[in-house]
Amino acid sequence: MSYQWLTLWGYVPDFLRAAWLTLQVTLLAFGLSLILGLVTALAGASRVRVFRAVASCYIELIRNTPVLLQIFIVFFGLPSLGLNMSAYTAGVIALGVNVGAYLAEVFRAGIQSVPRGQIEAAGILGLERSQIFVEVVLPQAARAVYPAIVNNLIQLLLGTSLLSAIALPELTGTATVINSRTLLYVQTFTVALIAYLVLSNVLSWLAGQLGARIFHPPLVIKPRRRLPFAMPRQPKRT
Repeated sequence: MSYQWLTLWGYVPDFLRAAWLTLQVTLLAFGLSLILGLVTALAGASRVRVFRAVASCYIELIRNTPVLLQIFIVFFGLPSLGLNMSAYTAGVIALGVNVGAYLAEVFRAGIQSVPRGQIEAAGILGLERSQIFVEVVLPQAARAVYPAIVNNLIQLLLGTSLLSAIALPELTGTATVINSRTLLYVQTFTVALIAYLVLSNVLSWLAGQLGARIFHPPLVIKPRRRLPFAMPRQPKRT
């Protein structure tokens, strides 16, 4: 059995390149999804009915259709409209659009979690709507939804495996090619599984470190201590 694992040693550079490509697609698609999610959440909270309708249609369409079909539409369907793109670009766009719909709901929940009284108090102090959103709403909403955002990042990383269907040489696609050459099913896909495990844990750790630096810990109100010169309680009258 050891010689089978040694056979895969020659494919380590291929796995490393695939892991790097997977990480690139993940980060680019996640950046796109953050932008789409925030814009959609703001459009859904807008007073303009058209903006709310467009945001609602986008969320319902993306969240209620398979992501694999969305990838096929971007990669195979858009070229029929004259929009030719590589598998790399199509993968980033498809995954970014998909996760953006989920982040829109996450951002909406975070914005609604901010107490209305704070927004009204900021308006009384003379802050403009843009200042209220940036300085009052956004910091609190970001803190509330940060764990959900990180969870979507990890799900996006794992979702890049679907891009093997459009021949993108990411981890799953590379493992499939190597498996066809070596016929070492268990060993090849075990290496790919470990690579996903390492990448997801590294991203989770980095996100935790970033969150620890960005967000200050909440204030803990300690219970009051009795003063040393406090009068003893009077016994209850019977």
